[in-house]
Amino acid sequence: MSIFGIVMFLLIGGMAFWLLFFLLGFVVPMWITLGVFAKLRPKRVFEEEEEN
Repeated sequence: MSIFGIVMFLLIGGMAFWLLFFLLGFVVPMWITLGVFAKLRPKRVFEEEEEN
């Protein structure tokens, strides 16, 4: 039964490692990039109602 516990520990630890690897490699850079683009884009304070 202790072998089962060791295997489960390694399995859960491996899944956690690959999840963190995915987050740090893909999600965090995409989040930072989208945040930078949102800061660089000019904001409109008032919508232009009449463009004539």
